[in-house]
Amino acid sequence: MSLPEVVSREQWREARRALLVKEKAFTRQRDALSTERRMLPMVRVEKDYVFEGPSGQASLLDLFAGARQLMLQHFMFDPRWDEGCPSCTASVEELSEGYLSHLRARETAYAAVSRAPIEKIEAYRDKHGWTIPWYSSFGSDFNYDYHATIDPAVAPVEYNYRDADELRAAGMGWMVDGEHPMEQPGVSFFLRDGEAIFHTYSVYARGTEALGGAYAALDLTALGRQEEWEEPKGRADNPHESLPSFTS
Repeated sequence: MSLPEVVSREQWREARRALLVKEKAFTRQRDALSTERRMLPMVRVEKDYVFEGPSGQASLLDLFAGARQLMLQHFMFDPRWDEGCPSCTASVEELSEGYLSHLRARETAYAAVSRAPIEKIEAYRDKHGWTIPWYSSFGSDFNYDYHATIDPAVAPVEYNYRDADELRAAGMGWMVDGEHPMEQPGVSFFLRDGEAIFHTYSVYARGTEALGGAYAALDLTALGRQEEWEEPKGRADNPHESLPSFTS
């Protein structure tokens, strides 16, 4: 691997200043994208999903643990496997208590959901010494409805908002024609208004790499970083237009 060119301090400073202009432009673009993301419409969750947790059955509302928002990681763990996905495991290993506390301070709960039975989940969680809330969706439609499990025998193939034909055209035909069911990574976000739950956002594939910190995760939620209050915009024809929006 070649190393960067060695230059004087003055030359480095000029190069750094030039790059800073591009970084600032990128930051403004990212902030604008985060604002646009928060203005996405949302979909009311009508199904009564039932999960299995360490304390028994739980509803999607239970996963909020009283918070306003829910960040839900689709942790790849097929019921046929004895262990969870290595990359999903690595992502959970990076979750610190500080990270989760920052989410909770912004009324945002975290939970993981996998299709593996709760016994396998608990054994794997104990093996790693984790205390994260982790639930089993075994036997339910949840993973299929949110496109974290692909199986054309259960639901039409869709991943990262591409259907079967689009996946083949993108060189990802293996996802359509390979062995099923097939687990895929993703993160979904939900917003609660009383007991009504709304799906606001889901991100898949490399998009999940954006979850490198609490603020990055909060940028993907409907309420954002919740640091500056502003009047709600863009929800005029939304029956829940009274929900607040924030700038980040």
